[in-house]
Amino acid sequence: MKVTRLAAALSIGFGLALGAANVASAQALTPIKISYQPSLYWALPFHVASEKGWWKEVGLAPEFSTFPAGVPQIAASAAGSWDVGGTGSVPAVLGHVRFGIKTIGLTNDESAANGLVGSGKAAAEFAKDPAAALKGKTITLTQNSTADYAVQACLKKYGLKKADVVMKNMGQAEIISALSSNNSDLAGMWAPNTYTVEEKAGAKMLCSGKDSGAFVPGALIARGDYAKQNPENVAKFLAVFLRAQAWMNANRAESVRMMKDFYAKGGVSISEAAMNKEFDSRPTYSLQQQLAALDRKGAQASQMEAWFNDLSAFMRDTGAVQQVPNAADFVTGEYLQRVQADPKLRAMATAGK
Repeated sequence: MKVTRLAAALSIGFGLALGAANVASAQALTPIKISYQPSLYWALPFHVASEKGWWKEVGLAPEFSTFPAGVPQIAASAAGSWDVGGTGSVPAVLGHVRFGIKTIGLTNDESAANGLVGSGKAAAEFAKDPAAALKGKTITLTQNSTADYAVQACLKKYGLKKADVVMKNMGQAEIISALSSNNSDLAGMWAPNTYTVEEKAGAKMLCSGKDSGAFVPGALIARGDYAKQNPENVAKFLAVFLRAQAWMNANRAESVRMMKDFYAKGGVSISEAAMNKEFDSRPTYSLQQQLAALDRKGAQASQMEAWFNDLSAFMRDTGAVQQVPNAADFVTGEYLQRVQADPKLRAMATAGK
């Protein structure tokens, strides 16, 4: 009897100790608020990392918030509703000017994924004479977005100015509806919305940022005050993002399956061929490639700074900002360098399997 009671007591004690350890482990996780736009290729790493449990490995507990586009996402930072995240490069510039947001890395090269989309009728006219097909026409687009940037570069390619067309501001969901119901023939869009209208409304990409020579980087961002106060958490966030992205590149088939679920949660349904096109047309950047893009040679701007300086000039021309901000004031490699300097974080960021 004594042995039985002793064993029971030991069992209870072990259970209590294990429970306490689990509570302590849970308490050790640091909350971090991550913002993004749903059903986008560059946001998929957040979903992958959650499914794989990689946030816990660096002691983070993510709290996600989503936004339909970059402008409302950036505006939400004023209330401190998020700490870090991903967004388009145009909203990232706007975020620096208005709220001191820092650009801390790249999500992907979005140049081929943003551009001018046309209905079947508009595509036929465009094929004959691009300038004539566009001049005087109405283009529906989301203003101050990467699609806006790509569309205006396309206009320039064909010898046109913004004043030569009529630009009508719409959200991407509204644009999809307008194209599908034949209430719009020309639109500025980004993927995967471009694939949706191609597959369901017979629309075509007429000119992308890549076609027009407008490089469109996607941005990893952080609130300036949060990054200053929590540099270790920002570095951990970057390491997990790069870990998930490297895994996606090494495991395409499983990643496409996860993409299907992730996109469906955001109300987007596209074919498997379109999902594979996301991988094929949107280059990503490893830790070393990110650091190389941020490397300055003397007083010369880094490659990444040059990309954002071009975007800033575009935003001044559109009236979104009064002056061209210097990219060196908000594009920073400080947190990626922390990843590189920390053996554990570097190993996570560079693991591909």
